[in-house]
Amino acid sequence: MPTVDIDPDELRELTGHSDKSDDELRDDLFSLGLEYEGETDEGHFELEFAPDRLDRLSVEGIARSLRYDYGDDRGVYVPSTNDPEWTIEVEDTPPERPYVTGAIVRGLDLDESSLDSLIQLQEKLHATMGRKRAKGAIGVHDLTMLKGGAANVTASTPPDEAVGDLDSPAAGPAGEDDEREAVEKTITYTGIDPDSEEFVPLEGDRAMTPAEVTEEHHIGVEYAELVAEMDRVPAIYDSIGLFSFPPVINGKRTEVDTGSRDLFVEMTGTDQWTIDHMLSIVCYALDARGGTVEEVTVEYTDGAPGEYAGQSFVRPDLGTKTKTVAHDRIETILGVDLDKREIGDLADRAGLDASETDTDGVYEFEIPPYRVDVLHPIDVIDDLGRAYGFNTLEPRYPDVSTVGGRHDRSKLERATRDVLVGLGFEDLLNFYMISEEENYERLQVTPGSDAVGGGDPVTIQEPYSEDYTMLRSWALPSIMLVLENNTHRSYPQDLAEIGLAAEVDESTNTNVAEHRTVAAAVARHDASYEDAKTRLQAIAANFDKELATPPIDHPTFIDGRTAAVELDGETVGVVGEIDPAVLVEHDLEVPVAAFEFRLDALE
Repeated sequence: MPTVDIDPDELRELTGHSDKSDDELRDDLFSLGLEYEGETDEGHFELEFAPDRLDRLSVEGIARSLRYDYGDDRGVYVPSTNDPEWTIEVEDTPPERPYVTGAIVRGLDLDESSLDSLIQLQEKLHATMGRKRAKGAIGVHDLTMLKGGAANVTASTPPDEAVGDLDSPAAGPAGEDDEREAVEKTITYTGIDPDSEEFVPLEGDRAMTPAEVTEEHHIGVEYAELVAEMDRVPAIYDSIGLFSFPPVINGKRTEVDTGSRDLFVEMTGTDQWTIDHMLSIVCYALDARGGTVEEVTVEYTDGAPGEYAGQSFVRPDLGTKTKTVAHDRIETILGVDLDKREIGDLADRAGLDASETDTDGVYEFEIPPYRVDVLHPIDVIDDLGRAYGFNTLEPRYPDVSTVGGRHDRSKLERATRDVLVGLGFEDLLNFYMISEEENYERLQVTPGSDAVGGGDPVTIQEPYSEDYTMLRSWALPSIMLVLENNTHRSYPQDLAEIGLAAEVDESTNTNVAEHRTVAAAVARHDASYEDAKTRLQAIAANFDKELATPPIDHPTFIDGRTAAVELDGETVGVVGEIDPAVLVEHDLEVPVAAFEFRLDALE
């Protein structure tokens, strides 16, 4: 899960609760769903957060949630904004990255900690909503270092005298100065030939073209693949020239430091909704630091690629949305009786606003713009439950005439798990979601193949993170990830898991076939095929199953040291020694023998 580093002293300052001890803060954070993972060398809290609450990627967002939890803040808060003076003109952009948004934030008093927090928020948003900058990338610039005017995308940086003319425009006829001032506050987002223009990138000491940046600059090399297939790369200009090469790197001219007071925030991407909501989260964080948000006009020319050609927007979009929820559904889900006043109070403490609709017993909840996670009425009910306090809910037996018991499948899982632990395996509980790269590519498996684990992927339509884009088709990739993360620990490492696997199956009414799978791996200096097979034999014997292991080929395992797992004559899995190429891919320096088979084969 993603983590953020938070200075507890800064958290106390932003919440206004300087009397809170570290232990009290940790308890309060846990009630919000933020788990304490330890401390950094600087004494900062390392917190694991749910990837849906992206507004808590910064100390400002966490402090806001705590103030609501403490009752210091109530209801929906929307920052006030000044009318737009600046315009972003969008013309002839690369079709692969057609969208842009932006805002001005003035009057900031940045110190090292607030600047670090802004940088952390930027990078965490890149990693989550931005899909490592592929879907959305953020650029933050010192506004005072920008010069307005129609961007000249065919010329290099103007000579010094031209810059001087912009600083002190000559007097003209009445009205011309006002018109010139309006023109000067224009930024252009466009596309250019990667070899045509030069700028000095961040951490650079000389002017470079975008092509040179992607080949020679260490940040450019890291993100070069994002623009590698583009004939024309994204570029952002003011009247002086190129100052940003999204999504790769900003220019050094507009670098932000502790002396910056006014910021220009721009975001480019492949989806307007995504970058607009990323911008809302950043604007709320800067508002919490005392900044004043100023709107920006975004104008798409008639010939701009994408669905907004010829349209104009004012950003940031800090409009609220609403969700309608029935009173009885709230009580049914939470299991408590609440009156209208209590519903309103819980909504206020959750940072929402509740109002009654014309339909009796139905409320309309107003949702602030930074809450990108509220997609369904159940999300509103979850917020109300957290405000009520899940720990204060009293458990009770359901009003039914039967008493629950363990399912037969659960009994089988428990019995299998007991056998695995008895054989020396450490029991794992991994996420059932994974990325397609981890599930297939890193284990050399082709999606849609007949190999164990090769089923067609059950993908997530709108994943929050590129690390979790599908339901895994087998459990061995999850175990390999654990081994990869455990290379600093001693060997042997014998790991096993019983869990869910799924693949597309159009013969089912849901188009998805799910099954429980048993996977295990033996990692040690002398691990061999025999180590895995002897453990399989012990499992089969415990369940009175006849085991056979005819040789087969499987891309994850070494040829000649791989076999099918047959129980009572039915092929249900695979066993063998992991291919060295897979070991190298996972940074493993010891042999690994593994097996995986369907749990229902033991019934």
